[in-house]
Amino acid sequence: MSEKPVRRKLGLWMATALVVGNMIGSGVFLLPSSLAEYGPISLVAWGFTAAGAVLLALVFARLARAYPRTGGPYAYARRAFGDFVGFQTAWGYWIAVWAGNAAIAVAFVGYLAHFWPALGDDKILAAGVGLAAIWLLTGVNAYGVREAGAVQVATTVIKLVPLLMIAVGGLFFVKSGNFGEFNASGGSAFGAVTAAAALTLWSFIGLESATVPAEDVADPQKTIPRATVAGTAVTALIYILGTVAVLGLVPAAALATSTAPFADAADAAFGGWAADLVAAGAAISAFGALNGWILLQGQVPLAAARDGLFPRVFARTGRGGTPIVGLVVSSVLVTGLMLMNYNASLVDQFTFIILLATLTTVIPYAYASLADLVLLATDRTAFSSRRLTRDAVIALLAFGYSTWAIAGAGYEVVYKGTLLIFAGMPVYAWLKYRAHSTHVQEVEAEVEEAVEEAEEYGPPPLGLPDQPEPPVHAA
Repeated sequence: MSEKPVRRKLGLWMATALVVGNMIGSGVFLLPSSLAEYGPISLVAWGFTAAGAVLLALVFARLARAYPRTGGPYAYARRAFGDFVGFQTAWGYWIAVWAGNAAIAVAFVGYLAHFWPALGDDKILAAGVGLAAIWLLTGVNAYGVREAGAVQVATTVIKLVPLLMIAVGGLFFVKSGNFGEFNASGGSAFGAVTAAAALTLWSFIGLESATVPAEDVADPQKTIPRATVAGTAVTALIYILGTVAVLGLVPAAALATSTAPFADAADAAFGGWAADLVAAGAAISAFGALNGWILLQGQVPLAAARDGLFPRVFARTGRGGTPIVGLVVSSVLVTGLMLMNYNASLVDQFTFIILLATLTTVIPYAYASLADLVLLATDRTAFSSRRLTRDAVIALLAFGYSTWAIAGAGYEVVYKGTLLIFAGMPVYAWLKYRAHSTHVQEVEAEVEEAVEEAEEYGPPPLGLPDQPEPPVHAA
């Protein structure tokens, strides 16, 4: 009998690259165009979002150290609240991952259009190129987690070059006149910050990435917390500096319609050669983020299916332990979402999809924050007793931030996102019905087997077993 192949695991560098690469993907490269309607007040939103992201990173780091199990937010919510909330978390997070992959593919095509202008005009061609990238990377991830991790390290290193060039070098070329009106939204400052923060949070989605494939991470109790916190902090700094540079280099009117704002900023600062470099780096960045998120799109259904909270087919894995069915089914759904929206402009597609994906991710974030509070109170042996009060305050603040971010997504997105969450309820009911039916069938089979044994061997003896004769004593 052949031995099962040893699963090669992700080390610290690969886990950190997964966190950074999944966050620095399409968001920061295309987001300045979506934020242009709010003006420089969006920088305030970046500050709030960065603080909230660090709080969430601390929550996930603590939970990963205590419970290093595949599933990330799903695993923590189920442990604290049971099957129903666990299912809601897995369902919402899974929707967020494959919907977000559609947005990342759109951004990838947007930056390729810098070199291939037809992609900006021919929407069918653009959809075809995006789908080709999705299915190519689905194949890479189906081959093995370690191989996907290697792609992630390479693309993360490459993507940091153009970002740092703009975030640091571009600051020396900013023009104050390009910033425009501080609050260009026309509404209240609070409303503008809240709405912009819902968009900026998309760029931090992925901070929990290292927690999801926990069983494929080497020394997860140490590796995952380090990768999560360090990756989030470094990414936040790069985001804020980069956005300041883009707002100061590209006029607000041009920025609002740009499909490659960082490339336009590089052109304004350094000339055409820099724009080509940034566009290439951004395309590679989106490609790498797509790779990392495709890795995750099979992991959460895998964890839930193992627990009987997703259809059993999602628990099937390939020879290398990769969740083949989850990968393929998710990519089919990404394909459908892209085909339904291919007729919209790239910026409009991107903005709507990221709001929807952000909402269905932040709900699991809120559950994870509350799960941290519950587990701090009910499973104290898993946490440091000296820091319980501080940890509880962080979890409360992270939950408050998550709730605020949900409110900022807007009525339409919250409405549609809630319907998507509710769409999972019949699935949960069916899974529970099937589990109950299976249990009843097993009980009936056991009873039938007992009856057959009784008919074959006779009924078991009734009453007390025979007692030994009392000893006879001599007179």
